[in-house]
Amino acid sequence: MKLFFHKLTHWEYWPFQMVYVPIYFLWAYYSIKAKSIFFFSASNPTIKNGGFIMDSKKQIYNLIPQQYYPKTELVKVGTTIDEINKILENSGIKYPFIAKPDIGLRGSAVKKIETPADLKQYIDKADFDFIVQDLIPYENEVGIFYVRYPHEKEGRITGIVAKEFLIITGNGVATIEELIKENARYELQLKALKKEYGNKLLKVLPMGEKINLVPYGNHARGAKFLDGSHRITPELTASFNEMCLQIPGFHFGRLDIMYDTFEALEQGKNFSVVELNGAASEPTHIYDPRHSLFFAWKELARHITYMYEISAANHQMGFPYLTHKAGMKEYRLHQKQSRRIVSF
Repeated sequence: MKLFFHKLTHWEYWPFQMVYVPIYFLWAYYSIKAKSIFFFSASNPTIKNGGFIMDSKKQIYNLIPQQYYPKTELVKVGTTIDEINKILENSGIKYPFIAKPDIGLRGSAVKKIETPADLKQYIDKADFDFIVQDLIPYENEVGIFYVRYPHEKEGRITGIVAKEFLIITGNGVATIEELIKENARYELQLKALKKEYGNKLLKVLPMGEKINLVPYGNHARGAKFLDGSHRITPELTASFNEMCLQIPGFHFGRLDIMYDTFEALEQGKNFSVVELNGAASEPTHIYDPRHSLFFAWKELARHITYMYEISAANHQMGFPYLTHKAGMKEYRLHQKQSRRIVSF
């Protein structure tokens, strides 16, 4: 009951479909104006479907200058363990590293691979293409939402989300599981954590020792999102323009970034791109527990308006919208891929 009331009184946990009810009407309005429900496909012309559905992470990484993201390699489904080891050796990716679906869904099937045994287990379960990626050496993570209209020489940052990981601190008495249960946000992840850690959760954590149980800044995996939009500065905007203007056809989306210090990030130093998300991006600063649902609706509406206006401008420049037939085919493939990843 405690968890039920926690979810009930915190709209950030409500079903996606419920939160987005008013936004569906705005989407319908823009679809009528564009004469296509798939108008988003023109928002980022160089990214498949604008980055809304069935977009390959590896293809997106290939658009980003290599100095801005970690070593990343694609592993096709059916690749043998020996072939993957050769890929790791040739690329210089070493244990531990990250494995995640090439076409992903809200952090599902993202795993830190510590040992060859972990890799073997991942391969045995993965019936999808996935990428292997160097660990990023920075501890802090932030999401930067970036918007640039096609006629503009420079874009702008429209929101920043800071992320607190699912970290517990030992007291020398309680087990890891007991420490998890002290925080309702963490306890909501207990089922998934038991699946991943098993009996390790029964260990008593020494006094002061910290463990990051989910080292990914993903809301669905227990991370707490905090609105950091007050930290938008001309210096930060200039640094992100310098990078984003080098990414062909990128106009709308969120860059998830790991960084050392915010001062260095403002200067465009000591950071790495975790992912670039296109038209499916949410302005995730809305999930700050301090924000109301009305604030979330306002921000969602603002960003969908950006996406429509950018898509319409690109369409006028000759970039087509997906046809209804092609769009529905992509949607069905996306649904199939989602079910495959969620069941991982």
